[in-house]
Amino acid sequence: MTAPSSAHPISVYEAIRRRRDVRAEFTGDPVPDPVLHRILTAAHQAPSVGNTQPWDFVIIQAPDRLAEFAQHVAERRARFAASLPPQRRETFTPIKIEGIRESGTGIVVTYNPKRGGPNVLGRHTVEDTGLFSAVLAIQNLWLAAVAEGIGIGWVSFYDEGFLARFIGAEAPVRPIAWLCAGPVTQLQETPDLERFGWRARRPVSDAIHREYLR
Repeated sequence: MTAPSSAHPISVYEAIRRRRDVRAEFTGDPVPDPVLHRILTAAHQAPSVGNTQPWDFVIIQAPDRLAEFAQHVAERRARFAASLPPQRRETFTPIKIEGIRESGTGIVVTYNPKRGGPNVLGRHTVEDTGLFSAVLAIQNLWLAAVAEGIGIGWVSFYDEGFLARFIGAEAPVRPIAWLCAGPVTQLQETPDLERFGWRARRPVSDAIHREYLR
């Protein structure tokens, strides 16, 4: 699937259809600063509980920093692989789980539960709405990146404490995502985890219920 570009706008439905978790398709070229700014602006325009905007974005592009985090992720991947039963490990082994160095740009998204003070409108009874808000910013970022022809890969094989120290985040601020970002050669038609047989997508009919969850 050819990646779109800002010169050829696509609908939001098409961006959702094309969105992929990119690992192996990065070209190695940097994200142009104007494009990166547009993507982060789209993320910053996400809705948030009480208009708290509890996110921040830390851009990491220094090669030595990318290499250091990639090494940490490789160690965590090895631990996960060792925990799997043999058949599942065989399925997992060929799946690439990150493109930290290849992408050339890491975007760490953080969540600050103190943003907005102690009385956040809309968060009083559901504390997680703050975290949900930060995740909505990630979704905005991802879809904007697709529209710009930029691939995104969400890396989750890391120790949260390590990443917090890595970017200088102090509690209660949490890093909630490392996103690899960069131009791509293509976007896969079928998501990697389906292509490699890890898990298939549920049909939408299985996810839709009326009146009760049954």
